[in-house]
Amino acid sequence: MSQKNDIDFNEENVAKTIEGLNGLLADLQMYYQNMRGFHWNIRGEQFFELHTKFEELYNAAALKIDEVAERILTLGGTPLHTFSDYISNSSIEPKKDYSDAAPIMENIHASHILLLNKMRALISIAGEGDDEGTQDLIAPMISEIEKTNWMFGAWLKR
Repeated sequence: MSQKNDIDFNEENVAKTIEGLNGLLADLQMYYQNMRGFHWNIRGEQFFELHTKFEELYNAAALKIDEVAERILTLGGTPLHTFSDYISNSSIEPKKDYSDAAPIMENIHASHILLLNKMRALISIAGEGDDEGTQDLIAPMISEIEKTNWMFGAWLKR
């Protein structure tokens, strides 16, 4: 008989979801750290606007990170929690020495696309396991990032 976790999910059925959530957790951690660096290092005439926006983004990412990690725990998994885990499991590359607005905004726009693709795949995986809780967690994140990325696209004149 397969072992079940605290919410009566078969552990074999949620293994893919936990793996996907840990991948998302790694991506969100790299995104968060990049946002901190962009916040600290932005220069130029749009400093005030972007400095504030990047702080908003990293604060929102911090909340998502905690929610994803707690969902992994709820499903009976162990969240990734070392920098080496994040680096080796993230599809978002760490960015260093960015200070000009346009390359930063391009990077954030691209990172949002990576996050959206990861989240959409995770919604599908969770659906295969009848995991509405994970779907309900991720769906509003998708909507939020889609809207934010539309705004970043407008900033980039796309």
